[in-house]
Amino acid sequence: MSVVPKDRQGHLMALTTAGVALIVLLSVLPMLRLAQEIVAPGGQFSTAAITAGLASPATWTATWHSLVVGLGGAALAVAIGTIVALVVTLTDIRGRGAFVLLYVMPLMIAPQVTALAWLQVFGPASPLLKLLGMAPPIGTRNPLYSPEGIILLLGLQYGPLVFLMVRAGLRKLPRELVEAARAGGAGWFTVLRTIVLPLMTPSIVAAAALAFVSCVGNFGIPAFLGIPANYLVLPTLIYQRLAGGGPAVLSDVAFLSVLIGAIAMAGIVAQDLISRRRDYRISTTSLPAEPYPLGRWRVPVQGLLWLFVVIVLALPLTGLILTSLVPGYGIPLGPDTATLANYQFVLFEHSGARRAFFNSFTLSIAAAVFAVFVAVPLGYIVAWGKQWWVRAFNLAVELPYALPGVVLAIAALLMFLRPIPLTGIHIYNTVWIILYAYLARFLVLALRPTVSGFHQVDRALEEAAQIAGAGLFRRLRTVIFPLVAPAAMAGGLLIFMTALSELTVSALLWSSGSETIGVVMFSFEQGGDSAYAAAMSAITVAITFTLMLGANLFAHLLPNGVLPWRD
Repeated sequence: MSVVPKDRQGHLMALTTAGVALIVLLSVLPMLRLAQEIVAPGGQFSTAAITAGLASPATWTATWHSLVVGLGGAALAVAIGTIVALVVTLTDIRGRGAFVLLYVMPLMIAPQVTALAWLQVFGPASPLLKLLGMAPPIGTRNPLYSPEGIILLLGLQYGPLVFLMVRAGLRKLPRELVEAARAGGAGWFTVLRTIVLPLMTPSIVAAAALAFVSCVGNFGIPAFLGIPANYLVLPTLIYQRLAGGGPAVLSDVAFLSVLIGAIAMAGIVAQDLISRRRDYRISTTSLPAEPYPLGRWRVPVQGLLWLFVVIVLALPLTGLILTSLVPGYGIPLGPDTATLANYQFVLFEHSGARRAFFNSFTLSIAAAVFAVFVAVPLGYIVAWGKQWWVRAFNLAVELPYALPGVVLAIAALLMFLRPIPLTGIHIYNTVWIILYAYLARFLVLALRPTVSGFHQVDRALEEAAQIAGAGLFRRLRTVIFPLVAPAAMAGGLLIFMTALSELTVSALLWSSGSETIGVVMFSFEQGGDSAYAAAMSAITVAITFTLMLGANLFAHLLPNGVLPWRD
């Protein structure tokens, strides 16, 4: 029986203690502070916040609206994402890699950019419609300013999310079941109905739950499309109340944020209950099913897929770019009117926009670098830890990302409304509170690929270093980190792209001097300066797409599935 030396036990205990303390700070404490504000504001038990929230008609209206757009957006996302996943994964279409890259791209683009891009396609001032001679008269209401418009864009935004989850399940579909059914004379649609879809039920239900949570917690799309139509959902109601009331309404908005979290958790619980009603386990593993030959239908199917990409990606981005090139609202785009002045203004002339670019780049890089270095020791605990509490630890890491971003934002406001105890440091109304929220919310994006990297590492290498006398921290630095660094850095890249134009968290936490790209973009659009907002959006889209293409160059160094757009 081997005995672990005391010094090595001490190193492992120190690593575990530091990891637990970090997750308590980033995940557990904010949630506890949020709960305390609702039931015991000021340290004394009170139900005033709950009573006031439940008595407010606006709360029930916004809750109903959240359920409508959440269920509608999730249903549309599931329908689109599942159909695309079935066609792309199970048939012999060509150009699969390029299609997946472009179809997943909207998921990497901030929701408010998606909303702004589509608004520029259908609005009466749309340069694209003016070029085609199809623009309605100035003053005509944009049809996207409606619940149907919100549902449509939420479905298009999160369709790729469903696609990725269902496709991951389809790749595990056992070949022998499909081949046995085909050999028995079953047609393709019969195989699809009796074998494929039943086995994919867990993946589809899980994707539906995640899409519902994402739709309910989305701020960008309901803010751009719902506020002008006075169609408020819970996140936009919180934004308006906080913007109008400041710290005095924190108890009220804390209740609303918990209500959003409860709705999101109800979706996850429903998914778990549905999945338990039947046993979907597969007793054997095999190679993926052979692609179904489309024959003479392959060209039309490929044409429809690429037409779909043109509609959901190229069309809105074209409208966005054309809007960024016009000098003002309603001016037709032509050789004499096309200008780069909007880009010059947001990059060099507008102080708030310049500051926003600097803040967003700094915050995104800081969050990414922090997550990369923290994800390695945390991944060591999650992937190789055998203790009973490791699963709870992993769930705590995922909590800030699983819950809608508005929940974390309100929790962060409550935590740092007063100076940090023992230090007197005050980060409320500073850029540091946004950084804290980014660290908490996006850490899991680096941890997941890092854990995947740990699972593909032969632990004998670490054990050999341990036998040679290397301590835990030396093994982490010299053996483990070089092996899992590519996966951790890919996670850091995802964090950078996600945080760069993030709006949900920063819209509630920003103050003068700590503006982010998403906040200034939103301010431009709310103020009627769509051309400036379009220019900022186009810049962020170009950065995102360039990073996605660059990451593909190093995809061979990464575990499968780390880059979601990598086929």
